[in-house]
Amino acid sequence: MRIALGLEYDGSHFCGWQSQLSGCGVQDILERALSGIAGEPLRVVTAGRTDTGVHALHQVVHFDTDVTRPDSAWVRGVNALLPDSVGVLWAQPVSDEFHARFSAVSRSYRYLLLNHPVRPVLLSGKVGWFHQPLDVEAMRQGAQFLLGEHDFSAFRAAECQAKSPIKHLQKIEIATSGKVILFDFTANAFLHHMVRNLVGSLVYVGKGKHSPAWMLELLENRNRIHSAPTFAPDGLYLAGIGYDPKWAIPNLSRMPNFAFG
Repeated sequence: MRIALGLEYDGSHFCGWQSQLSGCGVQDILERALSGIAGEPLRVVTAGRTDTGVHALHQVVHFDTDVTRPDSAWVRGVNALLPDSVGVLWAQPVSDEFHARFSAVSRSYRYLLLNHPVRPVLLSGKVGWFHQPLDVEAMRQGAQFLLGEHDFSAFRAAECQAKSPIKHLQKIEIATSGKVILFDFTANAFLHHMVRNLVGSLVYVGKGKHSPAWMLELLENRNRIHSAPTFAPDGLYLAGIGYDPKWAIPNLSRMPNFAFG
């Protein structure tokens, strides 16, 4: 039987999603809890890996097991074995043809950036931070050049293992809530560090270092060394995974529920 799960987690407590020898990955914690409920070792497949310090509001995974348990056991039972920083949102049986990663048609991320002279304290680890005033409208203009299918090599980490740098960025929106700037991205898939590199370059536009058209220049140059440094992981959230309705996967694209004054 194949079971799909929806998860949320606070990435500041982990060294990223992927299992590590030290056991510090979210995958390690989840698999131990699932194995405790199943009474046998279980391995999970994820829709997408997140880096150290990156959070998830709706991550999707699947696993295969011959053990029969009620759906509630995969939710409340597993949650009882997980730390407070990780939680299962839902669980349901799925077709053996469903694959958490390869069946996904889109991924959505949100980046929260505190634009304020003083660094965050209570929201430390939950938001990124930039101290100089930013021109949000200029960043919006620059973001429009990114929409559509492009070679995103200029925003790709050196250690990225993706077979192709060509991705389709379906949505990019920039809004404000008090002193926080909210960047929303949806694409068919993302390269390693792609969102954080996009945010870093948009910040360069926002602070006036470059014009909005610089974003197009970066796309055309396809060279990582010309774009801005990778922005901090603190404010990055995996907000949701999109699937074809035929899989009946809950559509829980979620956003951080903070009140920004």
